[in-house]
Amino acid sequence: MSDYGTLESRVRMKSLLSKVMKPEDTIQFFKPGMNLGWSGFTPAGYPKVVPIALADYVEKNNLQGKWKFNLFIGASVGVETEDRWAALDMIDRRWPYQTGKNIQKGINEGRIRMGDKHLSLFAQDLGYGFYTKDTETGKLDLGIIEVSAITEDGGLVPTSSCAVIPEILMICDKIIVEVNTGEPSFEGMHDIMVLNHPPKRQIIPITKANDRVGTTYVPCDPNKIIAIVESKLRDKGRAFSELDDTSDTIAAHILDFFDFEVKKGRLPKNLLPLQSGVGSIANAVVGGLVKGHFYNLSVYTEVLQDTMLDLFDSGKLDFASACSLSLSEDPGFPRFFEKMDFYASKITLRPLSISNSPEVIRRLGAIAMNTPVEFDIYGHANSTLVGGTRMINGIGGSGDFLRNAYLSIMHTPSVRPSKTDPIGITCVVPKAPHIDHTEHDIDVLVTEQGLADLRGLAPKDRAREIIKKCAHPEYKPILMEYLEMAERECFRKGVGHEPQLFDRCFKMQLNLERNGTMRIKNWDIKVDLD
Repeated sequence: MSDYGTLESRVRMKSLLSKVMKPEDTIQFFKPGMNLGWSGFTPAGYPKVVPIALADYVEKNNLQGKWKFNLFIGASVGVETEDRWAALDMIDRRWPYQTGKNIQKGINEGRIRMGDKHLSLFAQDLGYGFYTKDTETGKLDLGIIEVSAITEDGGLVPTSSCAVIPEILMICDKIIVEVNTGEPSFEGMHDIMVLNHPPKRQIIPITKANDRVGTTYVPCDPNKIIAIVESKLRDKGRAFSELDDTSDTIAAHILDFFDFEVKKGRLPKNLLPLQSGVGSIANAVVGGLVKGHFYNLSVYTEVLQDTMLDLFDSGKLDFASACSLSLSEDPGFPRFFEKMDFYASKITLRPLSISNSPEVIRRLGAIAMNTPVEFDIYGHANSTLVGGTRMINGIGGSGDFLRNAYLSIMHTPSVRPSKTDPIGITCVVPKAPHIDHTEHDIDVLVTEQGLADLRGLAPKDRAREIIKKCAHPEYKPILMEYLEMAERECFRKGVGHEPQLFDRCFKMQLNLERNGTMRIKNWDIKVDLD
């Protein structure tokens, strides 16, 4: 028996108890090539014991590369599941966002076919059947979903995330349910609204971050459940990012900007609902709010990190809406469980199609804050592909928020550490080698050097503001020289709305590859890389 109740107490539809089995007994339901839908969003709320049992089976029977599956999951999940599957060559296709050294290696070596997608669009397109349109049934073959409980009517109560559970149930007739009794039940924290397909898609009537518009469970036809497995494994949540001076300085710039906008009457005193990505800068911004003078704050976001608990404890955050509790394995989740009644009363977890809905984001006037790999002098940002080719994780939901927010803010250090250059690699470049977020979607860019408010600026003015406010001092003259040279040549030809020289705009990246530094000696057209 668990400290948090028995399997029998969590499964309230008693007829389903006849389907209880051990994880290894579910192997019979799997066949190579299957399309699988998992619950989970960031390492939270994902199935554990069944994927681990299947990995054990493949490893024990030397089936690596022979038993491969297609995974459709709301976002990344624990490394002990999908990253281990990647190490065992068990993944053929993976949509739309992932985390782990082995899975990233497989993607970038061409062994795993990954598709990147805005997360709100992934959720709805999965429900529309777009990802299974070429299969015989047009559906997923099998779903694996972690829950806290099953209601008397067969409804599924998620655990620490909602992700794409409603969409999995739309297009999947066979479900394995993992009931997690190794942690307290999350029942009551969720607000589930299942969206119809067009032309009968509903309005989402959320006008405040703490509005509730649905049920506390995902409706499910119990006939779809082919197995119930007990789990006592907790989420392997992402490690807490430590703060540093650069992150603190970036956070200070953003908080000063908020103060200015309040004084000008463009923001209320308690700001607007905040969306914050993951990482040290996001933590620093929240940390600044903990120590700052803004009260009665609200959050409408994808994930809640450890520092959000600090903001609740400070008394300055009234309410938070998210898709996932992306807390650290330690101390995040233990801390949450210790004061679960307090935190749970202030948090609502929603499906991805609701938490990332452009309709809701725009109506609430969210303030979006996310970190890119780099951005260019005109305000285009790259969030996914290092060097334009190496996939890191995926675009996630940053685009959902940036394109629809009241204020769209991207923040990054001006330079990143490099083993070959003591100054580092510039994060402000003439032209981004891959663009996830266009100039049309970004209002403010921030580095530790300063904050560039781009609202209302034409491209040539925007470029000067970005170089002046955001570039590292070592790179400012290099970037300004390029801009002035590009303007002269493009204006002379009458093609200068957004001047670029395609024979030179990537010279800094080429020099990094060949000589280990982006601090080029000149912009010679001959591409002198000596």
